[in-house]
This record gives sequence, C-alpha cells and structure tokens, in this order.
Amino acid sequence: MGWLGDNTMTRSSTDRLLIGVRSGLISVPFLVGVVLCLSPVGATAQTKGCNLVDYSDPARSVLTCDDGFILTAEKGAVYTLIDQDRDGRPHAVELKSKALLIEYPARKRGGFQVRTPHAIASVRGTTWIVDTAPTTSAVFVQTGRVRVGRAGEAAGTITLGAGDGVDVGPTDGALVSKPWPRERRLHLLARFGR
Repeated sequence: MGWLGDNTMTRSSTDRLLIGVRSGLISVPFLVGVVLCLSPVGATAQTKGCNLVDYSDPARSVLTCDDGFILTAEKGAVYTLIDQDRDGRPHAVELKSKALLIEYPARKRGGFQVRTPHAIASVRGTTWIVDTAPTTSAVFVQTGRVRVGRAGEAAGTITLGAGDGVDVGPTDGALVSKPWPRERRLHLLARFGR
C-alpha cells in the first residue's frame, strides 16, 4: 500500500500509485497516475498543478488545480481520485461516504465523473455536491447542469439544473429531479463553508 507508518510512499508493481493523505482531519486513499504525488502530512499537498489544503471551520480539505478544477471534501469523506490517462490530474472520483463539492470549469475538455454505490454523476462547467450514505446518494447542483444515473444502469439518466437535486437509492424506479428547499441547500453548502 502507499501509506506506511513512517510516512513514506512505495510504488506497486503497476504504473499506478496508491497514496494516503493523513491530515489530522481525515485519512483518504487516492488512486492516481504515477506523476500524482501528495505529501502525507502537513496542511498542504502537491500534485501536478494542484494543491491540497486543510481547513478547520468547517473541517474540510480542498484540492485546487491550476486549470480551475476544485474538489472540496468534508471531514471524514472517503473517496478515491482516478487519473484515467495518467497525466497527474484527476478525471473521476469514487465516493464511498460523506460528501464532495466539485467545481469543474466549462473550458476544460472532457468531463468529470463522480461514482457512488448508488449513482453516477457526470458534468462539465458546473458546481455540484455528491453526498453518499450507506443506502442513498444525493446529488445537488449549485450552478450548471449535471447528468445523473443509477449505478449499473445505462438507461434512466436525468439532467439536473441549478438548484435541483435528486436522491438515488438502490431500488428501482425513475429518478426524479426536484428543486431542493432552501433549508436543505443551505445546510449542505454550510458543510463546505459556503
């Protein structure tokens, strides 16, 4: 594994690297390409053109890249960043628990995908939050548009616009986009200091 007790990193026999980031707030595994390198301790970490900084009020970690991509993880979030073309930058994330706020600029080529046990959300040029719990995943769009589908199903995707959200569980049935009440939006955004 990439995280050892003496804070050193080792490479596996493949050309991927499993790196643990431990900040006192969270311990999160990252699956990334070989050029992605994070400092295992301290307030900041470096990747190719990206910085990871921990904040305390509210507790969260923010990965900011020079191309405008920003990923904010709330305290305790468990996720894996995926570098599909091994260029040192994240292209997708697998979210196991808690919530992530993602800001993905419209000018970037391709899109960014968040995969949870219940839902898959894909987007470009938007700000959105994915919150995962054991039985459901919630997707909320602050700006832009996000396509959401149930994990493992090709049909039945919906598109959320600004202010819309959806709760996705393991059961069958159509996904329904709804404007989220102000209280729910504000509570979710407050978890990220917004």
